[in-house]
Amino acid sequence: MKYAEIKELTTEEIKANIVSSKMNLTKMKFSHALSALENPLKINALRKDIARLNTELTKRQNAVVAQQ
Repeated sequence: MKYAEIKELTTEEIKANIVSSKMNLTKMKFSHALSALENPLKINALRKDIARLNTELTKRQNAVVAQQ
């Protein structure tokens, strides 16, 4: 997921994506531990997507606090 796509999402959608992405990451890690994944680089990509989502969420929360 690109950062431009993330910026278009609502805050609630970002929170939902974070939760689902974290669940997928956990499943992928367990699958990779039991048997090798076809593409283990997907784990790194998913971690980076979660970081991008968290960054945008923090940015929005800080903007709300700054306006008050």
